[in-house]
Amino acid sequence: MALKTIPFVLEKYLDSEELIQEYFSQVLADGDSEEIIDALGVIARARGMAEIAAKTGLGRESLYKTFAPGAKPRFDTILKVIRALGLNLSQRHAAA
Repeated sequence: MALKTIPFVLEKYLDSEELIQEYFSQVLADGDSEEIIDALGVIARARGMAEIAAKTGLGRESLYKTFAPGAKPRFDTILKVIRALGLNLSQRHAAA
């Protein structure tokens, strides 16, 4: 008998502000730009892409393309999404 698996869909589990904030903080701490972009897409889907599209003034389809694997979105687009999601980028001085 073959074992059936189902895909893990992270956005289904980001159901509170605390979880979203912690998830984004962890991704930012890692500092990988592709992971940050992917995380923003996950959070946007968790919140509802139509809502984020309305808040940013960007089209829903455009946002899906922005967060597609391998996409290289413009920084101003990323900032619009971060603001629409109510997230913050934080800066701390790293120890030498």
